[in-house]
Amino acid sequence: MPAASGALQSPPGRRRGLREVLLTERARPQWLRDRPGGWWLAVASVCLGAFMGQLDASIATLTYPALQAQFHSGLASVEWVSLAYLLALVALLVPVGRLSDARGRKLMYLYGFVVFTAASAACGLAPTLFTLVLFRAVQAVGAALLQANSVALVTTSAPQDRLRAALGVQAGAQALGLALGPTLGGVIVTGLGWRWVFFVNVPVGVVAVVAGNYLLPRTHTRVSTDHFDWPGLCWLATASTALLLGISAVSGLRLPWPVAFALFAVAAAASWALARRLGRAARPLIDPALLRTRRITAGLVGALGGYLVLFGPLVLVPVALTRTGTGLNTAGLILTALPAGFAAAALLGDRVLPAGWSDRRRAMAGSAVAAAALVGMILVPLTAVWLAPLLAALGLGLGVFTPANNALVMGAIPARSAGTGGGLVNMTRALGTALGVALVTFTLHAAPHADPAFGGHVAAALLTVLALGVVASNLISLGPAPQHTRSGHVDL
Repeated sequence: MPAASGALQSPPGRRRGLREVLLTERARPQWLRDRPGGWWLAVASVCLGAFMGQLDASIATLTYPALQAQFHSGLASVEWVSLAYLLALVALLVPVGRLSDARGRKLMYLYGFVVFTAASAACGLAPTLFTLVLFRAVQAVGAALLQANSVALVTTSAPQDRLRAALGVQAGAQALGLALGPTLGGVIVTGLGWRWVFFVNVPVGVVAVVAGNYLLPRTHTRVSTDHFDWPGLCWLATASTALLLGISAVSGLRLPWPVAFALFAVAAAASWALARRLGRAARPLIDPALLRTRRITAGLVGALGGYLVLFGPLVLVPVALTRTGTGLNTAGLILTALPAGFAAAALLGDRVLPAGWSDRRRAMAGSAVAAAALVGMILVPLTAVWLAPLLAALGLGLGVFTPANNALVMGAIPARSAGTGGGLVNMTRALGTALGVALVTFTLHAAPHADPAFGGHVAAALLTVLALGVVASNLISLGPAPQHTRSGHVDL
């Protein structure tokens, strides 16, 4: 088999220079490549990053009170610890995926862990709030390198007939990190202090870099990075940043309403400019052919809607329960049913559901179960007795839907663009997360406080409509999947 385009190859016996060592992807050991189930070790290595990414995201908000006391700052200032991370992450996911398709997904993933780990240590040592926010933005650069390549590495590691199961394990690792975040974060902040929320990433990052260096496969199908689309990157960063700031204003960030409306206008204008750029550039940041593929666009809409529906209840349920007199600890325990159901379905769904079901049929079934659970939230009182089983059902539905939907999207993307595709999937997930939090928060704030249940039911109705949109996106994706060669899971 010929060497991959763009790979650095060393003649036998020649000593490699430092630059070549740093820019060359290491092949997996021969015994691992020959082992029938060795690809599962690559998936496990990616799951470590998926778990830590969600764990870190769900823990960060628990540090707010301690940060306010430490730096004598208000909540509006402390919120930038999370906001700076999210802004940098969303803006970088697609361009980092494009770069990874050219330079090597394994290489970029490992450097992502290096940056994420070093930035985590810097966050823990930050002497001021400003430096903490700055290091969080750097940490997001590492997270973008991880997230843009996580789905792509799973896709190119797993055999075609086991792709859905592998993506289910990866989604389950994300859900597990999300579920453990609040509990583990509370223990760390209370027992050790907020700095250890970041220090805990350091040993995990070191292990992940060593493991990934040996377990992850090299990239064998690459694209050229000649004439990188810098204007496209600028328009994408402008659109995503303005959109997320506008969403944050709706969900509580202290910005005047005229500024919020102006941000949405800027996001719309930048999106229009990006679309024109993609259609005219010789080598655009995102291949327009990907976005014109019905299965891919429908799957991206489904990914956005699925994470919107997943994160919306994380805001809705604690507010709804505490308004009816339920304690915060009890509300948190009940809320755990959602990510726990998600993790269980993502990890075990491939074994429980009929083997003959296609990815589209599984995605349809999962999104239908999620929509039914949300309909239940509209019809019943929002109390602990009703919410616990409904949240578990919602998590189960989303846990079946997400791996199947990811398999549909990545199966329609050529191997040479797997990193770009992974970046698109994760960008839509991040936007769905932000939209879910913002829409539910806005609905609860706008509802009359005289009737606490009313706002909760309106928010549940809104989430139901969006879940039905996810079902519709699966109907749109009817038709045979494009056939592409996926040779990335074969080592040279």
